[in-house]
Amino acid sequence: MTTPLPDAAPTNWVDRLAPAGWRPWLKLARLDRPTGVWLLMLPGWQGIALAGASRGEGPDLRLLVLFAAGSALMRAAGCAFNDIVDRDFDARVARTSGRPIPSGQITVRGAWIFLVACALGGLAILLSLDLLAFYLGVASLGLVAAYPFMKRITWWPQAWLGLTFNWGALMGYAAAMGGPPVIFVLRVLAGAGLRGADVQATTAPLPWPPVLLYLSGVLWTLGYDTVYALQDMEDDALIGVKSSALRLGVAAPRAVTAFYAASLAVVLSAGWLAGLGPLFTLGALAFGAQLAWQARRLRLGDPVLALTIFKSNTIAGLILFTALAAGAWRP
Repeated sequence: MTTPLPDAAPTNWVDRLAPAGWRPWLKLARLDRPTGVWLLMLPGWQGIALAGASRGEGPDLRLLVLFAAGSALMRAAGCAFNDIVDRDFDARVARTSGRPIPSGQITVRGAWIFLVACALGGLAILLSLDLLAFYLGVASLGLVAAYPFMKRITWWPQAWLGLTFNWGALMGYAAAMGGPPVIFVLRVLAGAGLRGADVQATTAPLPWPPVLLYLSGVLWTLGYDTVYALQDMEDDALIGVKSSALRLGVAAPRAVTAFYAASLAVVLSAGWLAGLGPLFTLGALAFGAQLAWQARRLRLGDPVLALTIFKSNTIAGLILFTALAAGAWRP
């Protein structure tokens, strides 16, 4: 068993069970720290649940599986890109110096090959979705590519992460609302069997409920990633990178509370506009209670507690997913 990275659980499955040669690659994909995969996947699941509940139906199980696989692949690709760009910074921060690239376990060339392989896998999944979801997936690449540079130019890279991580809410809703898979549309177009009006019908604008769900997720992420950034405040200040935690300083706990409160208010608005049933409201309040628990416990100068609170957001996201799915029931 190898030594786990500082923000991985001591008993994580990669260090305990994976073959030695696989471990650097699995760590590059952050599979020893699956919280990020969950937090990327859950907005997509929530969008799928919202679309189903607005029709009085449960979430589409096929789409839940596809979004889970796609999130794991794109999280891996995004982490590889982030580590390639940040390799010099990572080598100077205690929490990240043991990552595969700065520690020399994986070369930059190898990381690029890994990134491309994961992206191709993600593309295969994207082609099985409808045309609007496909367009949204392609559009997300700009957010992903820009994210590693945000900490160099703004105090709010956590807000950009929110824009990026929650894009799946829009994609999930679009995919669940139906329409032929994009690969089918392209085949028909190639045979001139589909009119322009038919294509336009598959890319109708999204209504307000998924847009509000997305905005709620952005605020949620701004809160939980500020919590995460509390771990690195001293190192970030020394090496000259920016974060919301550094910008907010002693006001960070109050700001996290405000971000979480705004997230709850916006998601309640999304459910109301979608006409969801009363079980959604009860579940959303449980989501808010979990966020309030986080905010109440948060303290500066305790990185272990910050990591624990950050990881609890997988529970918060699952609560909200369940609430949205339960909203399909109307008395």
